[in-house]
Amino acid sequence: MTATQSRATPDGRGSDGPVLTVEHLDVVYKVRGRSRLALRDVSFSIGRRETYGLVGESGSGKSTVALALTRYLPRNGRVSAGSITVNGQDTLSLRHPDLRELRARTISMVYQEPGRALNPSLHVGRQVAEVYEIAGLPRGEALERAEAMLAKVQISDPGQVMGRYPHQLSGGMAQRVVIAMALASEPSLLILDEPTTALDATVEADVLDLVTGLREEFSTSVLFISHNLAVIAKMCDRVGVLYAGELVEEGPADEVFGGPRHPYTVGLLRCIPRRGQRKDHGRLDTIPGFQPPAGHTLSGCVFADRCLLVQDRCRAAPPPFFSIDAVRTARCYRHEAAPDLPRSTPAGRQPPPPAGAAETLVRVAELSKTFTGPSGQVMALAGVGLGLHRGETLGLVGESGSGKTTLARILLGLLPPDEGAFVEFEGKPLGPDVRRRPHGQLSSIQIVFQNPDSALNRRHTVRRLISRPLVRLAALSGERLRARLAELVRSVRLEEHHLPLRPSQLSGGLKQRVAIARAFGGGPRVVVCDEPTSALDVSVQAAILNLLADLQAAEQVTYLFISHDLGVVRYLSDRIAVLYLGRVMEIGPAETVFSGPHHPYTEALLSAVPSIHGRQPTRIQLVGEIPSAADPPSGCVFHTRCPRRLPTGECETAEPPLAEVAPGHHLSCHIPLDQLRILQRAAKTT
Repeated sequence: MTATQSRATPDGRGSDGPVLTVEHLDVVYKVRGRSRLALRDVSFSIGRRETYGLVGESGSGKSTVALALTRYLPRNGRVSAGSITVNGQDTLSLRHPDLRELRARTISMVYQEPGRALNPSLHVGRQVAEVYEIAGLPRGEALERAEAMLAKVQISDPGQVMGRYPHQLSGGMAQRVVIAMALASEPSLLILDEPTTALDATVEADVLDLVTGLREEFSTSVLFISHNLAVIAKMCDRVGVLYAGELVEEGPADEVFGGPRHPYTVGLLRCIPRRGQRKDHGRLDTIPGFQPPAGHTLSGCVFADRCLLVQDRCRAAPPPFFSIDAVRTARCYRHEAAPDLPRSTPAGRQPPPPAGAAETLVRVAELSKTFTGPSGQVMALAGVGLGLHRGETLGLVGESGSGKTTLARILLGLLPPDEGAFVEFEGKPLGPDVRRRPHGQLSSIQIVFQNPDSALNRRHTVRRLISRPLVRLAALSGERLRARLAELVRSVRLEEHHLPLRPSQLSGGLKQRVAIARAFGGGPRVVVCDEPTSALDVSVQAAILNLLADLQAAEQVTYLFISHDLGVVRYLSDRIAVLYLGRVMEIGPAETVFSGPHHPYTEALLSAVPSIHGRQPTRIQLVGEIPSAADPPSGCVFHTRCPRRLPTGECETAEPPLAEVAPGHHLSCHIPLDQLRILQRAAKTT
C-alpha cells in the first residue's frame, strides 16, 4: 500500500492525506558555537497501515529524523526549516501540554536496546500498566489491560511475566514488552529504530512477524529505521535512502532494492553477501572513502567524493530529484547509468578452503561446562566435540543461550571446563587458565570482540594499542617493532595519520580495524571472532569481512567465527557448527549445511533469515523460547520445539548421538537423512 491508498477515519487518523508528512526538513546541531546541518531538505510521507523504511550508514541522519518527529532532539539540536505533520497537525508548533499528548497517544517509539528503555527497578507489569494509567484508567483496570497486551504480543504466561524485572527477561521477550508499551496507546505512528539489531535470527523473525500483525490490528503506520537491508525489504512497502543527511532515493522497496538508481544504493546492496556467495568466490564490493561529517559545505552532490560515476556537473550543483517512474525518484544526474556502477574493490578470488586432511590445531572432546547459581546447576555445554583446522573458518551459530560464547571463553582460557574435558592445541593440553598458559599458547589464540569501544583502552593511542602485543607477545623492539607495526597498519588498511589518534576519534569501522590489528600483533594461529561485524553498517561490514579473508589467506590463521548473521557466516566460513542448549546439533562443510538436508533446528534458523534478493523464505515457526539449561528437556533437547518430532516418542526419551551422515557431515537427530530430505523439500515447495 502506498501513501495515496490510505483511507479516511473520523478522527483524522489516516484521512485522505498521509498519517505523516515531512516536508523540506532541515535539522542543525550547534557544536562549539557553530551550527552544523545534520538533515537537509528531507521530504517523505507515510500512509495509513503503511511501513516506510529508512536506510543508510551510521551518521546519515536516520535517528535524527526519528528524534525530530517526536520532538526529542537534544538541547543543541533544532529544526531550522521545513514542517512535520501528523494526522494533519503541525507538530513543530505544539506547546508542551499538547506535545505530551502527542507522545502519549499519537506517536510511539521502540528503541534498539530494550534494556535501556525499561526501568530496571520496576516490575514489567507496572511499566506497561503505566501507559494505561496515563490515559486515565484506574490501576486495577490498567493492570488487567497490561496483562492482555502482553498476551497480544505473544508472551506466554503473561501473568508471571508481569511480576518479573527487566533483567529477568530474554532479549526477545524484553523487546516484546517494549512493543507492548508502544502499542498500548494504539498510536497512529510507530517508530522502530533498529529494533532487531541485537536479536538472534529466530527472535528477530518473531518480532518482525509480530509487528506486521499488530500493524494491521491497530491500523498503525510504521517508520522502520535499520541498516539491515534484508529486514527492510521484508517489512516495508516503501523505502527512503539517506546519505549525509539527504534523501537520495525513494520508492517501493521491491523496486528500489531490485533495480536501484542511485550509486549509493547500488553500493550498499553490493556490500551484502548474496545467497551462496563465499569468500573464495571473490571479495565483496565496498563503498570507497568516508561519509562527510555533519555540517559539510559541499557545492554539489553530497556523494560525489565517493561516487565512481562522478562528472563535473555533479560537483558544480546539487542534483534535483529525477522521476524514474510514477512512484520512484533518485537524486542523481546519472541515475540511468547507476545499475552499471563499476566495482570499487577488485574481485580477487581467495584460495580454496583447506583440504580435509588439513592439520587440526584445536581439538575438543567431551567438553562440558557447568555453572552454579541461586537456582542450582546450569549446564552451558554438554559433551561438545569438534576440531579447528589450520587456515579454515569454523562458523559457530545458534540462539542466545546455546553456549557459543562459553565455548569461546574456554578456548581463550577465560573459563575452565568441567573435569573430564579434553582440550588440546597442536597436540598438547590447552591450559584452562590464560594466566598460567605458556607464552606460545598465549600468543597463539587471540580474540576480536563484538564491541571495540569496550575492548580498546580509550586513553591509549592507536600506535600504543597495536604496539602493545608486539612488545608483550612477539618481544619486538627498535627497528623490528617499527617495521612490524607499519606492516600491520597497512594490512588492516589503516594509515599513518591514524596512529596518534585515540579510539574516541575513530569511526566504528576504524576501531574494529585497530582491534583486528591488535589481535594479529602476537602472530596468532587461532583468532576467535565474537560477532565482529554485528554492530557495523553493511558498507563497513563488507570491508571488515574482506580484511579478515585477506589476512587469513596471507597468514593461514584459523578463525572461530561466532555470529547470528547467517549470511555473513556463510560468506566467511568453510565449516559450520550449530549449537543448541550446549549440544552440537549439526556440523559439516558450509555448503552442505546450508544446502541441506539440515537438522530441523538448522532448518528453522535458515528459514528465519530474511532475503533481500528474491522471494522471502518459508518461515518455520519454533514453539516457545529456548528451554532453561538448568532444566533441559529429556531425550533430544530440541524436541519441545521441533516441528519434525517423531510420533513414536523416541525424541522425548533418547538423546540422539552426533552421527556422520555424509563425509565430514554430522547430525544429532533420530530422523533418517532421507526422510529429512523429503520433508524439507516438501516445505520449500509450499
